[in-house]
Parts: sequence; structure tokens; C-alpha cells
Amino acid sequence: MTQSLSRSFDFRFALGLPLLMMALLVVFEPHRLDFALAHLFYQPGEGFIGRHSFLLESILHTKVKQLLIGFGLCALAGFVLSLFIARLKPWRRDLSYLVLALTLCSSIVTPLKAATNVHCPWSLQVFGGDQQFRPLLGKTIESNKPGRCWPAGHASAGFSWLALFSLLRDRYPRSARVALVGALALGSLLASGRMMQGAHFFSHSLWTLLLDWVIGVLAYRLLLYRPPAAAEPLASAPTSSY
Repeated sequence: MTQSLSRSFDFRFALGLPLLMMALLVVFEPHRLDFALAHLFYQPGEGFIGRHSFLLESILHTKVKQLLIGFGLCALAGFVLSLFIARLKPWRRDLSYLVLALTLCSSIVTPLKAATNVHCPWSLQVFGGDQQFRPLLGKTIESNKPGRCWPAGHASAGFSWLALFSLLRDRYPRSARVALVGALALGSLLASGRMMQGAHFFSHSLWTLLLDWVIGVLAYRLLLYRPPAAAEPLASAPTSSY
């Protein structure tokens, strides 16, 4: 199967807007919004309302994440099989893109958590914990319990599938839009569940969304995008008189 040319795509907008939002989040951290939303799910003396919820912990946090990991492993298996099975070879590039995007989205979470040392809401003194709040780029506070809550790893299990939008947009634009809405809805659902449990602030998941989108777009530009302009020299070339 010959890869068709890509539909026109404005990379300056697709990358510039999220990068601008990231810059604004650094300069104007939404602490008030984060705390206001967290307080909606917190009951003094009892903790966060979803902390021990079976639905939020066992189903939405554990089972759904395992299911999404399974889908990712299926994509990886498909890519490996495409190296050996001729019928799958036409899908090799698509599968390599999907595997790369999903892998990068998931693999950056742990190093960033360790580097930023941001505590979860449930660990903060204002929410019944024993840790002081520190902004993302604030001065490090001495603690015997390092923070591991930025960015939101669980939300990334959903938002990483934004990669399906780029995968489908050139050949199946309608399905790409469905995939875009679906990934946004799934990531938002997972993010909301963890907010109700006190595991993350709203901005943690917003950062995850922006990072995963940028990764998906960059991987698309690297592996799948074939600009329409690439066809112009061929279209204008003189035909043979043979």
C-alpha cells in the first residue's frame, strides 16, 4: 500500500498554541483554581470523597489503565509482526508511529515526577496531609517524602491516545475527529477520577494533555506527514513520449 499524501496541517498552530499555554501555566500557575476544585471533593476530617472508592480505584484507576496498556501492547505486537508478515507490512509505518507516540507519552511521566518533586493534594497540610505546598518551579522544600504527582500519569493513559487523531486524519478524517473527542473524553474522565481521590490537581492533568498532544504531533511530523507540496514537482514533470 502506497502511503498517500497528507492533508494540509498547520504545525505552527498545532504546536504553537499548546506551547503558549505551557508558558502561561509556568508564569501564571492556577493555584486558586486548583485548590478551589480540590476543595469540592474534600471533606474536613474525612479526606477526599473518592480516596477509597471501589469504582474510582479498582475500576477507573486500575482496570481501565490495564485495558489501555493492553491496547498499547497490541499495537506493539502488530508492529513487531509487520516486520515478518508481508500482509502487515503496509501498516508498519502507522504502527511504528502509534507505538512511538504511546511510548513517549508514558515514559516521560516518571522522570518528570522525580525531577519536579510536586506533592499530591492528599499529601498537603491543607488537605489533612503533612507536606507544604510548593509551586511547580518553586524553591525546594526539605521533606522526608518526595512528591511524585506532576504530571498526571493516569490521565496520560487516556490523553496519549490523542495520537489516533494524527494516525487517522489523512485517510479517515471523520474517524480522526471521533478519535480526538474520544481521547479527550477518556483522558478527562481518568483525570476527574484522580482529582476526586486527591491524587492530582486540575493543572497536573492539563499539563499532561498538552505534553501528550505535542508528542503526538511531533511524532506525526516525523513518521507520517507527507506534505502536499511534495507532489507538485512530480505533477509538473514532463511525461515520457515513449
